[in-house]
Amino acid sequence: MYVVPPPQRSDPAPGSGFTDSRVYQIWKGSNIFFLQGRFIFGPDVRSLGLTILLILAPITIFCVFVARRLMDHYSYHLGILIMAVAVVFTVYDLVLLLLTSGRDPGIIPRNTHPPEPEGLDGSTESGAGQTPQLRLPRIKEVEVNGISVKIKYCDTCMLYRPPRCSHCSICNNCVERFDHHCPWVGQCIGLRNYRFFFMFVFSTTLLCIYVFAFCWVYVRRIMGSDDTTIWKAMMKTPASIVLIVYTFISMWFVGGLTAFHLYLISTNQTTYENFRYRYDRRANPYNKGVVNNFKEIFCTSIPESKNDFREKVPREPVLPPRPGGGGFMSPNMGKAVDDIEMGRKTVWGDMGAGGDHFEGQLNSNDRQNVKDGELGEVSPDMRTTVDETVDRAGIHPRRSSWGRKSGSWEMSPEVLALAARVGEPNHMGGSSSSGLTNENRQT
Repeated sequence: MYVVPPPQRSDPAPGSGFTDSRVYQIWKGSNIFFLQGRFIFGPDVRSLGLTILLILAPITIFCVFVARRLMDHYSYHLGILIMAVAVVFTVYDLVLLLLTSGRDPGIIPRNTHPPEPEGLDGSTESGAGQTPQLRLPRIKEVEVNGISVKIKYCDTCMLYRPPRCSHCSICNNCVERFDHHCPWVGQCIGLRNYRFFFMFVFSTTLLCIYVFAFCWVYVRRIMGSDDTTIWKAMMKTPASIVLIVYTFISMWFVGGLTAFHLYLISTNQTTYENFRYRYDRRANPYNKGVVNNFKEIFCTSIPESKNDFREKVPREPVLPPRPGGGGFMSPNMGKAVDDIEMGRKTVWGDMGAGGDHFEGQLNSNDRQNVKDGELGEVSPDMRTTVDETVDRAGIHPRRSSWGRKSGSWEMSPEVLALAARVGEPNHMGGSSSSGLTNENRQT
């Protein structure tokens, strides 16, 4: 099975300049950008509005019906302080939410072509003058603190994922130190925003405790001033009862999440690793001790983003001439399987019924010629079938497997491979091939 070799990376030719597009405009992930690429969100960014509403609504009720009434029971400055703390704490919580959901979580840029294979596939036989097919290993092993760790090849991003990196099927990106995708913030949680995510969850827990406590303080004040029972006092302030119930339920959710992530930080795990690898049954190569683990999260500088979403996209270089012989083979080539973390099938599945129809047109001799790389001696009828198949498959441009949408790469790699294998002998044959075709038509 032959595959078009990937285009070689090269610097743009002098004077080629840049296109009018920017990175965020042609981004291949599922992210949504705001303010011309200054903020990047996940595809479920709408859930962020619900999260903001769940924070602002109870705080507004607290300030209007509880904190304002407490000014009458305390001195003026103390009453103002109770409301000011609630407002400032809420603003701080929303800023942490924005820093969590609106920044690059640690996305690794995609490659424009697969990495160079390190060896040859011994099972592949190559004919004379042909380059053997190259196959990338699906999994590699690297050492982390003396412990062997497996890293996988990502067919979507065309790279080997670094340790602790995973491909988010929702955002369609490989994220460094991937923790999980949080629907409440509408973003992946990774290397560059995990600190803000934990601080957001922890501050939300404290805010719930603050509102819960002062609602009970207000109920107790009513009991003391009116000399009544707790039930009659609660009936006089229904807003406090609603807030008490709401914050109590919320504390179990965000409080439990805070406790869970405190455990993950102390053991230097991610949510993804905890559910998948279970380090309590095997050695954790990233555990540095409780103190150093907390320092790694809160006392280290956050690395710069590997993506400049507002950068102008350089013009694509001219593709080099296609060498003869074999080509590159993906780790999943020829396998109709899905990657659990990607949700994407192999590129040969894109050929569909057209490829099956073309394969059915070949007789046994023609298949042997194709296998030996001698398409120049294939019958004219088969060439006509191939040309018609190429015309039908390539007449509609589409986004290629390499992620570009310009030039000759608008057609699928399978069609280009087929055209290159068939077109070259026809071109060399020149008028002789066309003469044979005319004679067949006349007969």
